[in-house]
Amino acid sequence: MPLTLEQAQRVIAAAHEHAGGLGVRVTVAVVDEGGLLIALGRMDGAPPISSQIAESKAVGAALWHREGDALAQVNRDRPAFFAQVDRLVRMPIMPGLGSLLVRRDHAVLGAVGVSGALPEQDRDCAAAGLSAVS
Repeated sequence: MPLTLEQAQRVIAAAHEHAGGLGVRVTVAVVDEGGLLIALGRMDGAPPISSQIAESKAVGAALWHREGDALAQVNRDRPAFFAQVDRLVRMPIMPGLGSLLVRRDHAVLGAVGVSGALPEQDRDCAAAGLSAVS
């Protein structure tokens, strides 16, 4: 069963709640297994560019079946390869902390991407969001 809009909205709400507790403002994007946007939520005061960054983080994770830190490692280890793969998708892939896979059993259903705070805070907000659907 694919990730539903209702589940994506729960991820966003939980990530926003966590961000509020940290005193930061973030944007959260949830994409399906094909990297297509299901839902996006930008907190009041989050940087405008954070919407595009959050979606790019989520798209990269979903399409590569790798979380943001693993994508950053591929980018470091094989930059030419990463640059070519990046050209194959509809939007730039943003490696780094702040994107996590949405899984059910062993299947990847999609990914969540968060932007607007420090990288570790983005990652923690994404994890808090995922906890709402796990």
